[in-house]
Amino acid sequence: MLRVAIVGCGKIADAHASQIQRISGCEIVGVCDSEPLMARQLYERFAVKRYFGDLSDLLNDARPDVVHITTPPESHFDIARSCLERGCHVYVEKPLTLHAEEAQILVALANERGLKLTVGHDDQFSHVARRMRSLVQSGYLGGRPVHMESHFGHELEDSAYARALLADKQHWVRRLPGKLLHNVISHGIARIAEFLSSDAPQVIAYGFVSPLLRGMGEEEIVDELRVIICEDERTTAYFTFSSQMRPSIHQFRIYGPKNGLFLDQDQETLIRLRGGRFKSYLEKFIPPVIFAEQHLGNVMTNVRGFLARDFHMRSGMRYLSESFYRSIREGSPVPIPYREILLTARIMDAIFDQLDTRRSPVISKSAARDQTRAYHAASVRQNERATPDSSTASASVG
Repeated sequence: MLRVAIVGCGKIADAHASQIQRISGCEIVGVCDSEPLMARQLYERFAVKRYFGDLSDLLNDARPDVVHITTPPESHFDIARSCLERGCHVYVEKPLTLHAEEAQILVALANERGLKLTVGHDDQFSHVARRMRSLVQSGYLGGRPVHMESHFGHELEDSAYARALLADKQHWVRRLPGKLLHNVISHGIARIAEFLSSDAPQVIAYGFVSPLLRGMGEEEIVDELRVIICEDERTTAYFTFSSQMRPSIHQFRIYGPKNGLFLDQDQETLIRLRGGRFKSYLEKFIPPVIFAEQHLGNVMTNVRGFLARDFHMRSGMRYLSESFYRSIREGSPVPIPYREILLTARIMDAIFDQLDTRRSPVISKSAARDQTRAYHAASVRQNERATPDSSTASASVG
C-alpha cells in the first residue's frame, strides 16, 4: 500500500484528495497545513487518518511514501526539497517552482536520491490529450511539428478568486515573478514544450494589462500575453493567454508536414486536419462532412466514457497520479519527462524576464503626431536636395 500525504489544504487539495481516493493500492495517511483548521476540515471531509500543522511532524509521524504539494507556488521549492531530503517522492502542483534553476535543483536532488518527481500538468493527461499524443506518436503529422498554437483563456469578471486578487494588494499571487500569469500559464506552455526538440528555443513575449483591469485601477496584473517560440528555424509556436477574448478557450493546434490536429480541452474533442485538398468544388462539400463525422465520433466517445464513469472533470489528474505511482512501484519512467518539466520552466522564465525588462513608456498621441510631422518634413527636404536624373536613378536601381 502506497502511503500518500497532502501538504496545503486549500481548494485544489480537494481535487487531489478525491482523485487519490479513486486509485487502488494507495491511502492518504495525513494532510498538513500551516493553518491547522484548514488541515482539519480536509481530514474530516475525506476521512483521512491524521492531520498536522507542521511539515516535520507530518513526515516524522505519518511517514508518507509520496507527498502532494498543493501550497501557493512561492513555497513549492522549499517544501519539495525538504520532502525529497526525507526520502519522499513528490508531486508538485503547477508551477513546479518560481524559477528554472530551482526546478533543476529539485530534479538533480530526486535523481541523486533515487526518487521520483512530477508536476501537476494534468491537462496533458485528459482523455482527449492522450488520444492526441497517441496520434502524434503514430506518425500522423508526417514528421516533426512545423507549427503549434496554444490558447489559454482565463475569465476574471465572475471569478471569486479574481475578485480577491484584484481587491487585495498583498495577495500571494502578486508576489510571484509573473503574478497572475505565473500561477496559470504553465498548462498552456507545457503543451508546447512536449513537442519541442530544442532545449533552448528563442522566446519573444509581449504582455499588457487589459483595458478592463486598467479601468478598475489595476496597473500590475498582466492579463493579456502573446508569445512566439522558435527553434532551429524549423518549428515555431504561438502561445496566447487572454482574460478578455471570447469565447474563453483552452485549445491546442499542432501542424506537421503532412497533417494537423486540433484539440479542444473544454469540449473534449479532437479533430484530424487533413493536409491534402479535394479537387475543385469538392473541397467545399466533403471536408464539412468529414468534420461533422469527427464531431459525432467525439460525442460518442465522450458518452461511452461518461457511462463508464470515467469522464469526470479531473480525469487527467487521476491518470497523472496513477501513472506517477506506477513509476514509483515499477521503477519505470515518470509520466512527464524531466526535460519537458525543465523546458517549461525555462520558457516561463524567459517570458517573465521580458515582461520585466520591456516596460517601455507609451508614446503619447501628441508626441506621435510631432514625430510624424518631423519625418515628413525631413523627407521633403531630402527630395529637394537630391532629385536624381534618369542615369543616376538607373544606377541606383542596378
